[in-house]
Amino acid sequence: MKINIEPESLVPKLPSPKDLQPFPNVLSVEYKGHTDMVRTISTDKIGQYLLSGSDDGTIKIWEVNTGRCLRTIKTDDVVRSVEWCPNAALSLVLVASGKRVLLINPHVGDYLVCSKTDSVLQEAPTTESVMSERVRTSVQWSQPEEDLFKRGVRIVLTHFKEVSQVTWHGRDIPEEIPATLTKSKGLIQCVLFHPTKPCLFVATQRHVRIYDLVKQTLVKKLLTNSKWISSLAIHSGGDNLLVGTYDRKVLWFDLDLSTKPYQVLRLHGTAVRTVAYHKRYPLFASGSDDRSLIISHGMVYNDLLQNPLIVPLKRLEDHEQFDDFGIFAVHFHPLQPWVFSSGADSTIKLYSN
Repeated sequence: MKINIEPESLVPKLPSPKDLQPFPNVLSVEYKGHTDMVRTISTDKIGQYLLSGSDDGTIKIWEVNTGRCLRTIKTDDVVRSVEWCPNAALSLVLVASGKRVLLINPHVGDYLVCSKTDSVLQEAPTTESVMSERVRTSVQWSQPEEDLFKRGVRIVLTHFKEVSQVTWHGRDIPEEIPATLTKSKGLIQCVLFHPTKPCLFVATQRHVRIYDLVKQTLVKKLLTNSKWISSLAIHSGGDNLLVGTYDRKVLWFDLDLSTKPYQVLRLHGTAVRTVAYHKRYPLFASGSDDRSLIISHGMVYNDLLQNPLIVPLKRLEDHEQFDDFGIFAVHFHPLQPWVFSSGADSTIKLYSN
């Protein structure tokens, strides 16, 4: 007996994008003012202000709703990474500029918070008091010169090599790439903290290693089967990880399930530079050099027996290409179903639902 099976019946039925609203699909605000590629963006905890860093050597602070630039701070070098402090009681941003990491008080928002931050940082630690002998040779903590202090810089960390990324732990422990591990197995691409546990994710070119910071041991090694990792993002629950790669793939790892990808998404035509999860909505996004920002639905269920539901929703292509580069950074608004993207065309765009 010959069995006739329709190919369509083998494909799982995915819900319609209309049933998965809200998600960002309309270009609402453009932030213009940088004169070179905008490599990195971050928002404060409630999403009132947007921070951006560019190759023009400046960081800018924007008001999200109006698109107005509130402050421009010169850093004297290319800005590769910016990150707003997750602690709402402090007015602090981390900036990776050249070989230096700058802790800056942006002086926006609540006046009392800004002045309290300054008084806390006056008792800042010195290199000798904060670090072991091994790390002290690679990182120097210092107070800024008068010129930098006027711009808002409160502490300067000087490294022996260029710093490509900075990140905060959710409980406010700053960490920079070159000082993270003494023996890294290959060129480190990016690092990321677990949202709740004392774990650190370290991505080299081909693998992602998960370290326990308390025991200082390797917990797990994820096999990406890709040639070059570009970016990482972790779900707010802490059990799912997104990995963007320069060989055009977005990998979704279920950390409880396997060390191999749960799903491989081939949605882009060129290198994927950035991936991001939304903290509250079941959304994730990826940005690529093909100018496209792809918004996807990624529902993670509390029931461990139910697999995550992944549905691509919308392709947004509003950035211009510049020197074969497209989108550098993607960042979700912390409260609303909105997404920011920054690109090589020196603009930042906000998409809303």
